[in-house]
Amino acid sequence: MVQGTPGMKKSSTGLQENVGGLLAYLVGFISGIVLLLVEKENQTIRFHALQSTIVFGALFILSIVLNFIPLIGFIISLLIGPIALVLWLLLMFKAYQGERYHLPIAGKMAEDQLRKMH
Repeated sequence: MVQGTPGMKKSSTGLQENVGGLLAYLVGFISGIVLLLVEKENQTIRFHALQSTIVFGALFILSIVLNFIPLIGFIISLLIGPIALVLWLLLMFKAYQGERYHLPIAGKMAEDQLRKMH
């Protein structure tokens, strides 16, 4: 393993960068929050943790809100499930490849927040 290779950089948790990125998405916003709290050095893992928290936290809140809307809320909830699954798989795949993949809104929010925290 070469230390400078993307996806091979270690973190303060001892995880390789690409594995840490994947784990940030594994349990949605929960794993994002956990990694955000424990990872202190690796900015790529922290980015994925923030993006995971933003995306899957928002989807979680949206699904709760939609449950209170009788028919339309149920129909929209049925659409959110498959979209969230595809998004989840895509983000884990990109993170494992060592790519700092930015979603249009959440990626920018995560980068901005990361700059404020650093």
